[in-house]
Amino acid sequence: MDHLDTIRSQFPVTENRVFLNHAAISPIPLASVKAVKALLEQIAWYGGESYPEWMEKIEEVRTLVAELLSCRSGELAFTGNTSDGLSMVAAGLKWRKGDVVLIPDPEFPANLYPWENLAFQGVRTRRIQRKNGSFHVEDVEKALAPKTRLVSVSSVDFSAGFRCDLEALGDFCRRKGILFCVDAIQSLGIIPINVKKYGIHFLSAGGHKWLLSPMGCGIVYISEEANHFVHPDRVGWKSVMDEENFSQKDFRLKPDALRFEPGSMNVAGIYALGAAIRLLNEAGFERVHQRIMFLNDLFIQGLQDRKIDIASSLAANERSGILSFFLDGNPVALHSFLNDRNIVVSVRNGMVRLSPHCYNNPDDVALFFEGLDRFLSK
Repeated sequence: MDHLDTIRSQFPVTENRVFLNHAAISPIPLASVKAVKALLEQIAWYGGESYPEWMEKIEEVRTLVAELLSCRSGELAFTGNTSDGLSMVAAGLKWRKGDVVLIPDPEFPANLYPWENLAFQGVRTRRIQRKNGSFHVEDVEKALAPKTRLVSVSSVDFSAGFRCDLEALGDFCRRKGILFCVDAIQSLGIIPINVKKYGIHFLSAGGHKWLLSPMGCGIVYISEEANHFVHPDRVGWKSVMDEENFSQKDFRLKPDALRFEPGSMNVAGIYALGAAIRLLNEAGFERVHQRIMFLNDLFIQGLQDRKIDIASSLAANERSGILSFFLDGNPVALHSFLNDRNIVVSVRNGMVRLSPHCYNNPDDVALFFEGLDRFLSK
């Protein structure tokens, strides 16, 4: 039996749902439930006695995330979510009046509002115009303006699922002397990202989508190369080098990304994230990616057989885990119809959005089309 098929047993949601909505809030595996339950029972019986052990485990998870991004663990801080990480970067950079930030349009608010919030400092945002959901380096160049300081993009568009060419964008930013920031929540865990190779200075992602983790736990990457540009706007007892010394105060900030962790950590969330990453590691991230593409191939074939207009790019280098399509009539009605039959999808910008994960299988695809056909025949 394929190891990916055995992973399915880690997701009890499969017993009563066809869950195709991992671009929203994903179910978590039983391995994560077990890890968090053991931690909470430990706290219930012994309080903080095992605090040193928790900190060791957190560093293990930090290393796991660093391996995903091909960076050093010291370049990563744990955050609450994607917005949290992007806001740390936006608030931590020293801006000059007239500086410009380039952002795709349309874009998810997490990668919009932190930059628009800088208007009071005289920072302007300009838009990279998408065409049918996609954009390329030439579109970034068209949006370029004097005093452009930073380009911030989503690695994968939340709506139609367009995957941008991070390597090409990073090369462009490098040549122009522009900082490069990435919202990676819709790709991290299923699409390889090499932050060094791609020239990414900052990256943020929550864990509750493709990383199969609970809400409230995310990461921010701050590269060694850009570390000196960013100063934390929030600090606390853990931000300093001698964090355990509570009697002799010594305000020397940690030299790396860990200074962006101001206080007590979300230990339970980090435990859950670590368990989920280990599960994906066991399966092999390349095989996870291949399984999701295989499932989306089945969806593409079924939609094309039914003459349904697919909104997502089908170019191999622009595909992601998200596949969206247009439906004549009312996509919200289809969403409700499928939901009543325990088939979970979402609607974004008037499109029906499918986002399977590696534990889904061809039977799930067949059940989706069975539901779709019933809806269309009404």
